[in-house]
Amino acid sequence: MAKNGFPEAMPNPSVGALLVYNNRIIAEGFTSAYGGAHAEVNCIAFAKANTPELITESTLYVTLEPCSHFGKTPPCANLIIDSGIKRVVIGTIDPFAKVAGNGIKKLIEAGVDVTVGVLEKECHELNKRFFTFHKKKRPYIILKWAASQDGFIAPKQREKQKPVWITNPYSRQLVHKWRSEEQSILVGANTVLADNPSLTTRDWEGASPHRIVLDTQGNLSKDLAVFNEEAKTMIIDSLHPSTICDTLYTENIQSVIIEGGTKTLQSFIDANLWDEARVFTGTINLKEGIDAPKLSKHFLKTERIGIQEDMVTYYKNSSI
Repeated sequence: MAKNGFPEAMPNPSVGALLVYNNRIIAEGFTSAYGGAHAEVNCIAFAKANTPELITESTLYVTLEPCSHFGKTPPCANLIIDSGIKRVVIGTIDPFAKVAGNGIKKLIEAGVDVTVGVLEKECHELNKRFFTFHKKKRPYIILKWAASQDGFIAPKQREKQKPVWITNPYSRQLVHKWRSEEQSILVGANTVLADNPSLTTRDWEGASPHRIVLDTQGNLSKDLAVFNEEAKTMIIDSLHPSTICDTLYTENIQSVIIEGGTKTLQSFIDANLWDEARVFTGTINLKEGIDAPKLSKHFLKTERIGIQEDMVTYYKNSSI
């Protein structure tokens, strides 16, 4: 259920809620798009409209601790108590400082039977962006690049200001899907000048991420595609990964997919500021060019899949 709210719920976590009576689901709900109702609200509203007489005898299952503060919506913990629900099963504690156990405390003090930590690992993975943001005070960082068979990310020289495609159209469509799942996309000024990319989700249904461009010179032409009206663009005048992360954290950006050149990607690898890497290998040989980034020894290969003749390998950083 929680997955249904992703990514529209961001920067809120995507939460799922079920009301169960005698081992039968009587209501369900997930987090609405940001600013809308939380999962518990949607679930309880469904139950009130259809089986109000069963609510007080049902158990509420929820992937994340119910909120206990007034944000864009009232506290879910209050709603649960007022609805007369006597038992709540929670996947994991909310890391957000304004909640962080307070929702659970409020339920227990009201006499609700609370169980915490059911499928906790899965619930963390579900909202890894939210947890990383609040626990590590930085966005969840995904590195992405495509390399030729002989290990190059791009040719050293090119005739036109546009990308040199290493992968097939289906791989590129997958990248646009990934973009639609993150709050921001980051490249360096050299990539903007070399490729003139749009950095949008034009090949996939979904919102385009905020575009982040690293530019210490401040001389990028406003005629470049990254400055069009298709998505918001922010310029950061620093090349230091820790400073970049601090800036994105201040801007409440919980996730970033880095699609820059080798210099930008390698700087995050060397600073050990990354959570996932998604690496395409195409079929072409460039013979000479710009070397692809090199991952440090601290990583865990998790999956490798084929997209027609292309291969994409997923890595997770196991050192953080």
